[in-house]
Amino acid sequence: MLTHPWLRGRALATPLSAQSFGGERLTAGPRAEDGSMVSGRWHPSFTRVRDEFVRNFRERGEFGASVCVIVDGEVVVDLWGGVAVSSTNEPWQEDTLVQVWSSTKGATALCAHILVDRGLLDLDAPVVKYWPEFGQKGKEATTVAMLMSHQAGVPAIREDLPRGAFYDWNLMTSALAAEEPFWEPGTRNGYHAFTFGFLVGELIRRVSGKSLGTFFRDEVATPLGLDFWIGLPEEEEPRVAPTILPPLPKLGESVFFDQALTDQTSIPYLVFFNNGLYLFESDSRAAHAAEIGASGGITNARGLARMYASLAGGGRGVGLVGSDTLARMARVASATSRDVTGLIPTRFALGFVKSMDNRRQRHGMQDSVILGEEAFGHSGFGGSAGFADPRTGLAFGYTMNMMGPGTALNPRGQSLIDAAYQSLAGPVATSCARDRIEHAKPLRKLVKGVDRKLASAQRLTARYERTGKVFAGCTGEIDATLGGLQMPLAELVK
Repeated sequence: MLTHPWLRGRALATPLSAQSFGGERLTAGPRAEDGSMVSGRWHPSFTRVRDEFVRNFRERGEFGASVCVIVDGEVVVDLWGGVAVSSTNEPWQEDTLVQVWSSTKGATALCAHILVDRGLLDLDAPVVKYWPEFGQKGKEATTVAMLMSHQAGVPAIREDLPRGAFYDWNLMTSALAAEEPFWEPGTRNGYHAFTFGFLVGELIRRVSGKSLGTFFRDEVATPLGLDFWIGLPEEEEPRVAPTILPPLPKLGESVFFDQALTDQTSIPYLVFFNNGLYLFESDSRAAHAAEIGASGGITNARGLARMYASLAGGGRGVGLVGSDTLARMARVASATSRDVTGLIPTRFALGFVKSMDNRRQRHGMQDSVILGEEAFGHSGFGGSAGFADPRTGLAFGYTMNMMGPGTALNPRGQSLIDAAYQSLAGPVATSCARDRIEHAKPLRKLVKGVDRKLASAQRLTARYERTGKVFAGCTGEIDATLGGLQMPLAELVK
């Protein structure tokens, strides 16, 4: 069993294999609106996450949800609570599932990167190498990387699509192959909200010979033991919590939806309303069974967190991709001050979202997802989220049925992410400080007895002793964090 250094000596009550924690169950106190208990397990060092999860029900309108946090392969938070089915007041159980919308994109992207890691898919090759029919109407030079980073120019389809087309893979991929790009591929960024799954999924199908859902099941979900499907088996249907969509006026609390609801000539309108998807049928059996790689994934917080734990340095021996592939996965591949589709500043890795702090924009928090600088993952319509942070070893998952109005994260999910980072890093929560602390074996002795605020720094020290590298550029900030304690760089790396 992997053991995070600062968890040593603070053993959980029973082994993690038994899914037990040192934290007690909430046997009294905060309850969801139906009176059901918030349940689960947490390490005492992550009590902040539990507190924010409870606060979401008390103060932020949470209805049913789950959250999971993993650090270096060890589950430190696994909580669930509230109501799964509003019509019956059925409580959210430990194994409740829910659609996670665009958080599915991270799973789809991971499948593509597995093929890249095996040398079967070249990110820099033109798409037509694998999908010849795609090379129409100015898309001939479009690369795989452009598809993965939302630069391909086909976020929507102009031709009116019949209702239900979204569940017809061949119809959608043929329409995309024949579509004229909205901009020259590679020259602009525009979030491919619904087309991403068909574009990348078709590459996966042509290269691997398997459908997207089958490839994900065989190469990701089964090896990692995930409760996560892109194309849900019928026998799992009873566990799915229906999503509760925000009313249309609330959708307007986002720049994207504001334009989609008011301008029928706009790209946001085409993206959201001309996709062959009838939004209010998203909880149908047909929707759940379809292998929709942009938005149809069904899982819970545990499924998201465990998937990303395999990419955050703690995959418990299941290495899905090598270090070079992982490094490219985490790197910013495209960024813009105004996304053609989302109409906000966006930052993408190859198939993943990077931290996007748009709180100064018109709708602020609704269009933001704020992570560590080296973290990568994806949020979903309404607020679900999952990510990996290789620097800290943190993996995170959050799912819910009460959807928020934004295109990115909702304040409930962001509060849990903030609490996870605060629990991990404490008062030295800046990335610069973490870099400076790396491998400072003598630092643990030097700071002993200094201000109590240094306790969190000591916890971080042991984790970073093994890489043998200190970033000199952070000297000033870490010295300030350590309350003026000065020590030469040479002394730190002895």
